[in-house]
Amino acid sequence: MSLERFRYDDDIVKKFIIATIIWGIVGMFVGVIIAIQLFFRPFNFDTPWLTFGRLRPLHTSAVIFAFCLNGVFAGIYHSSQRLLKTRMYSDFLSKVHFWGWQFIIVLAAITLPLGLSTSKEYAELEWPIALLIALVWVIFAFNYFMTIAVRREKVLYVSIWFYIATIISIALLHIVNHISLPVSLFKSYSAYSGVRDALVQWWYGHNAVAFVLTTPFLGLGYYYIPKLVNRPIYSYRLSIVHFWSLIFIYMWAGPHHLQYTALPEWLQTVGVVFSVMLLAPSWGGAINFILTIKSAWKEMKDHPSTKFFFASTIFYLIATFEGPLLSFKDVNRVAHYTDWIIAHVHGGALGWNGYLIFAMFYWLVPKIYKTDLYSNKLANIHFWISLVGILVYIIPMWIAGIYLGIVRESITDGVLTYPNYMEMVKSILPYHYLRAIGGSLYLVGFIIGSYMLYKTIKKAGKVPDTEVEAVPFSNIEHNKNAFGSLQKAAENLGLVMGMLSLVAVSIGGIIQILPLLITHSTEERIPTLKPYSPLELEGRDIYIREGCNNCHTQMVRTFKEEVMRYGPYSKAGEFEYDFPHLWGSKQTGPDLHRLGKKYGDLWHYNHMMDPTTMTPNSTMPKYDWLAKDLLDTSYTSDKMKVMAKLGVPYSMEEIENALESLNKQASKIKNGLSTQGVNISSHSEIIALIAYLQRLGIDGKEAEEAHKEGNKK
Repeated sequence: MSLERFRYDDDIVKKFIIATIIWGIVGMFVGVIIAIQLFFRPFNFDTPWLTFGRLRPLHTSAVIFAFCLNGVFAGIYHSSQRLLKTRMYSDFLSKVHFWGWQFIIVLAAITLPLGLSTSKEYAELEWPIALLIALVWVIFAFNYFMTIAVRREKVLYVSIWFYIATIISIALLHIVNHISLPVSLFKSYSAYSGVRDALVQWWYGHNAVAFVLTTPFLGLGYYYIPKLVNRPIYSYRLSIVHFWSLIFIYMWAGPHHLQYTALPEWLQTVGVVFSVMLLAPSWGGAINFILTIKSAWKEMKDHPSTKFFFASTIFYLIATFEGPLLSFKDVNRVAHYTDWIIAHVHGGALGWNGYLIFAMFYWLVPKIYKTDLYSNKLANIHFWISLVGILVYIIPMWIAGIYLGIVRESITDGVLTYPNYMEMVKSILPYHYLRAIGGSLYLVGFIIGSYMLYKTIKKAGKVPDTEVEAVPFSNIEHNKNAFGSLQKAAENLGLVMGMLSLVAVSIGGIIQILPLLITHSTEERIPTLKPYSPLELEGRDIYIREGCNNCHTQMVRTFKEEVMRYGPYSKAGEFEYDFPHLWGSKQTGPDLHRLGKKYGDLWHYNHMMDPTTMTPNSTMPKYDWLAKDLLDTSYTSDKMKVMAKLGVPYSMEEIENALESLNKQASKIKNGLSTQGVNISSHSEIIALIAYLQRLGIDGKEAEEAHKEGNKK
């Protein structure tokens, strides 16, 4: 049979490699900055654009969606063309995908420091950018599935399975979690509130880890590890079991992020059960990788990629052991909201994802540029510096997390042993110094590795796309037709694989989320619950803009010590009008859900001007610009209209008189501050923020007091 000559599109792979390196340096540099900010307040630079609250989502977005996903795209474009024995369906669509994705990253880098944020973790980008992400993803998906349709290889290797599941699942997760109603070009409100929003968010958040940081990387591992060692994967049968069990189970485990919260108990239990079940497929895949590497260890141990692949798999083992462990309630009560979670996340991101990307690049770049790696010695230096960096990072965070988790629940003679939360935080600051050192070491190693790849690319110069031969299409004209291509894909299981993957990943979400969306439990309804006033609503948006939820939770859990420290535990009904929820995932400072009326307006004013005047051990930055900047009320009525569409009981009269109500409440706060020697405009942003902070948890606290009074009678 005659062979057909053609070229792979290597140019798109090279573009994504370069983008991965650039954005990786940016994302990790921002990570080092925010690590320092946590113990050294001046590093917030007393400017709104560079505070921890605004930079933290920029760091997570840059590492996950700019560094990791660009690396994934590089590997997918390279490996898929070779596994399918065809060039990508459309060079133009590949370029649109590349430049569209980089444009999205630039928009994120601009909007997040400006405070344009939804506050939803790993999904902070506002609705126009979210729509653009969906559009670019559809373009990528269409190009990819059409490439499968016109492939020259009948059998779909397991890596392709993982790529298909990734493409479908990320689309599903992104769309469901980002459903919202716009107020303006830069502001929207989530379609879900309170408990429902929390469940949807962590269904998304947990599975962003699954289908952005796990399944595509497993697909890359199944291709590049056998290529490196020049042997087949240890067990192809195990890889099949690994794939189907992993994508089915992962979608059920999200509720383990919400243990001891207002989420229904049955959902918390489901999260634990499926988290534990995840251990089997995760370790099965990791062992498959390790045994494949071991089969050629003697011959390949000196290749830099071997070290990185092996170490990445070890970190994957650790991370996938920690996940189920942390889901157990007795462990979760200690670990949740602490630095142990930070250690868990970064062990995976730096060790599993970062190492696998460099393992792939150290093998791929010389192959695609047809040259030798610039320096094996530099690659080894990169490995050891970054390994020390990871360990110096995560080990202190483990210690700090466990320590804080234990001491915060300590009770002596019926009273809290450590009533001052910031005293506990002060005691773990030395571990944060080590965290910053470890992160800096990892960044140094990353820069060394990036320099070496740059020198390798520069040495190679301009290299043409790889030319190959393969069996031609049986009917080229038929395959050029889009409908014919899709039909061929269905016949050869490409689309069938996609549909089966969609079913597998959808079941868990449907069973968990749908009951909460279509029913409204009245078990813990708060009969006195009132919507936020116009001023409080504006203050809540300022709270979101400044990223306060990145350091403060709004969820008093059902522990004796938390009730003693903060007040009555949080009830599901209290969050009915919270679009989105602000429960948070980390306590760098105390929980705020029962903050309302705990302190006077002057305390809040002074605390925002300089937190150390009210809390001497505080590492929180100043927010003195809030007293100078005037509140923009041009969209206040529109915000209330959107809220009304979402079910908040604002009357037309309240919406029409929103500004009058806002000014009346603002003047009252302003006049109260004036009598205490603080003269600021009633239109300043800090007035709105104070109004919101004074409202936090009031309805639930008053309902609890009324309930106790009723019992006495």
